[in-house]
Amino acid sequence: MPFPRVIPCLDVTGGRVVKGVSFKELRDVGDPVELAAAYSDGGADELVFLDITATLEGARTMVDVVRDVADALTIPFTVGGGIRSTADAARLIEAGADRVSINSAAIARPELITEIAELFGSQAVVVAIDAGGGRVHSHGGTSEVGRDVVEWASEAVRRGAGEILLTSIEQDGRRSGYDLTLTSAVRSAVAVPVIASGGAGSAQHVADALRVTDAALVASIVHDDPRQLPALRRDIEAAGVALRPLGKEAP
Repeated sequence: MPFPRVIPCLDVTGGRVVKGVSFKELRDVGDPVELAAAYSDGGADELVFLDITATLEGARTMVDVVRDVADALTIPFTVGGGIRSTADAARLIEAGADRVSINSAAIARPELITEIAELFGSQAVVVAIDAGGGRVHSHGGTSEVGRDVVEWASEAVRRGAGEILLTSIEQDGRRSGYDLTLTSAVRSAVAVPVIASGGAGSAQHVADALRVTDAALVASIVHDDPRQLPALRRDIEAAGVALRPLGKEAP
């Protein structure tokens, strides 16, 4: 069985990493390449980069960020934000990303999931779902689209998604714990890994999530000081969840 994964998530805008609360109140927390290297050295199993204000100019900036990150890292990383076509996905994968994450574009045209999977394999396609009140939201969590979260996750997997990234809008940035009920429901409904996102405030929160799913995103609790990641890993293991031994490369 694969080890559960601890995945720092870096929200990027204008080439800088930012952090907010419930997708708002953004503040600058650092350079993406420097933070990525610090997390890799600290034991991150992989990383996720999300371009949260993707524009045409931002897309060019993000490709440059991906190239620089790929040169600095040996662990896998996923990139999302503003991917609306197979060409968008190809630019990021060719720049060095291991996976791409799609959200609003997949909701608008679910065939995109299959198209990217056919070109690069299902393992390269992550469908991100922003969930509020059990319903799917698009455009950075601002628009409810009238779909049930579990139903959409199941459809995304049928169409070729190799992983689901599930973010609770209500919990995002609040450090009060993940939405374990929804995460467990989605994990039970699909046959691919599910990443819990939104709400990590302590090692216990992360450990609780890893008991019901495959991976957990962390952001607020490590962005202020990436050197906290090794201690976080030790505390998660002390809570009874076995992680990949440090020094052993992530798959």
